[in-house]
Amino acid sequence: MNWQPDAWGYVFIAIAGFLATDIWRWLGVVAGRRLREDSEVLNWVRAVATALVAGVVSKLIVFPTGVLESSPLWLRVGSIAVGALAFFLGRQVPAIGIAAAIAFLGAGLYLLGF
Repeated sequence: MNWQPDAWGYVFIAIAGFLATDIWRWLGVVAGRRLREDSEVLNWVRAVATALVAGVVSKLIVFPTGVLESSPLWLRVGSIAVGALAFFLGRQVPAIGIAAAIAFLGAGLYLLGF
């Protein structure tokens, strides 16, 4: 193959990205096969994952960036409330809650002229 000098940089990034992330994913799959679904380790992992997601969502609501930065706080909090309500009324299907929150936020931004 006739590679241009800059192409090797992309190859290096792809290989380094694979080594940095995918190896740990495969090790997690191998280690996870031995764990029971109701084990304390998996309960802890679920709790940490839930806390991380809650932290990111909270940060996006309280300290937003981009278009959300100019939107009012009541609209951001309202979209979370509408999404949570839709999630629980929609048989706890995450896509329903997410779609409802996005629709409420989008409609609010549109109506407010953002």
